[in-house]
Amino acid sequence: MIRNQVVDPLFPQCPVRNVLSRIGDHWSLLVLLALHDKAGTMRFSDFCKTIPDVSQKMLTSTLRKLEADDLLSRTVYPEVPPRVEYKLTKRGKTLIPLLNQLVDWSLENMDAIIRHREKYAL
Repeated sequence: MIRNQVVDPLFPQCPVRNVLSRIGDHWSLLVLLALHDKAGTMRFSDFCKTIPDVSQKMLTSTLRKLEADDLLSRTVYPEVPPRVEYKLTKRGKTLIPLLNQLVDWSLENMDAIIRHREKYAL
């Protein structure tokens, strides 16, 4: 098995399960949307300001996974101190319209969903 490869034990060749298990985590969508909103590049500290409730460890892990999936790129500039910038890749940019649809749907439906949840003790 390749390091960081996501494999569903029941359906290892399923592309939907594979992709959703990577981008469906707690932080990946927020990172991708933040990058899109900045319309360019972001540094690690920019992510920390934009998504203040993510730990540095989780942010680092999330950025590495998104880079491994070619959804964002990481550029290190040989300066002192080193400057690292992240930006959406061509593949990452193709995902943004779908994420925006999900955001729009969420905004349109969240109030009704919350009201409906109140009927259940989850």
